[in-house]
Amino acid sequence: MQIIEKFEIAKEYYTQERCYITELHNNGSSSIARARVKPGVRTGLHSLRDTFEQYIILEGEGEVEVGDSPAVKVSPLDVVNIAADIPQRITNTGNKDLIFLCLCTPGFKQEAYKNLE
Repeated sequence: MQIIEKFEIAKEYYTQERCYITELHNNGSSSIARARVKPGVRTGLHSLRDTFEQYIILEGEGEVEVGDSPAVKVSPLDVVNIAADIPQRITNTGNKDLIFLCLCTPGFKQEAYKNLE
């Protein structure tokens, strides 16, 4: 394992979820990714099978929907806790990019992703 895993913007890619992702770390037991959502964009409704996820808001503002709960405003340093298998999405309600970290336990696997749209 590397002591420091350097951020590389060149690894950022656009997803079917309508946001940009850069995976920072994934060792199987946990993962960290940086997500970037453009102004006015709502990500796709989805869930992660058997995966607990947390969003840590770094920049921008938005509204997050988790399960049956109404949309809740989020801003920098808010932490959103999302239980496994629960529908989720986030909307950028600001005028600059919404940037947040996605922490997954266990680490994110594409086969755990379920598109709910």
